[in-house]
Amino acid sequence: MPAELGRVLAVIPARLGSTRLPRKVLREIAGEPMLAWVYRAARACPLLDQVLIATDSEEVLDFAHSRSFPAVFTPADCASGTDRVHAVAQSIPADIYLNIQGDEPLLTPEHFPPLLRLFERPEVQVGTLAVRCAAQDVANPNAVKVVTAADDRALYFSRATIPYDRDASGFAGYRKHLGIYAYRRAALERFAALPPSWIEQVERLEQLRLLDNGIDIYVAAAPSDTIGVDTEEDLRAAEAILTARRE
Repeated sequence: MPAELGRVLAVIPARLGSTRLPRKVLREIAGEPMLAWVYRAARACPLLDQVLIATDSEEVLDFAHSRSFPAVFTPADCASGTDRVHAVAQSIPADIYLNIQGDEPLLTPEHFPPLLRLFERPEVQVGTLAVRCAAQDVANPNAVKVVTAADDRALYFSRATIPYDRDASGFAGYRKHLGIYAYRRAALERFAALPPSWIEQVERLEQLRLLDNGIDIYVAAAPSDTIGVDTEEDLRAAEAILTARRE
């Protein structure tokens, strides 16, 4: 990775008050709290200069400190994970900020190099990841789909099945978005200054705020799929995979 990328700071927003799966970032998966899996995957990537947990929970902060995981307290009124990353950016300078979701225990160190490689291109201000969408997720609204242009620029993200195969041709090239982002500092600052857009509120997808305001997002291919844990079923599925990795 070229040195001109500058300092890379990875932030793991870790909110304890999840509505669908309460306390999920501290739920145990395969013998470890979920947050520990995420932190260790990020910390094992040598391209990340610093990895930091950002939380509004004293309990999460205490857990992080008990494991010697660097963590900071961020305001409870942060509306999104990206807003929590922005709060960290106000006191910790970096050139590129990663937003690594605290509910992605299947992340590996190999997920981050393709994301950062996007920033070798000077036009890239925001990057994210996608994988080939499994057949069972094509119609699943919890699996966000993305359509990209030939230059890897995202055209749209949706919970709907896009593109729509009008003629039932058997199209199988759907791509599933993984909710991991990287921002140059200026793009992160601009995101935080913008009000939520109408399409963001309709789809409940914060990345649409960027597209709605003319800020391009570029998409790299991830080496493997992950499971964003939102339900007990997700937790069990992630646990089965992590248990198998240990064997």
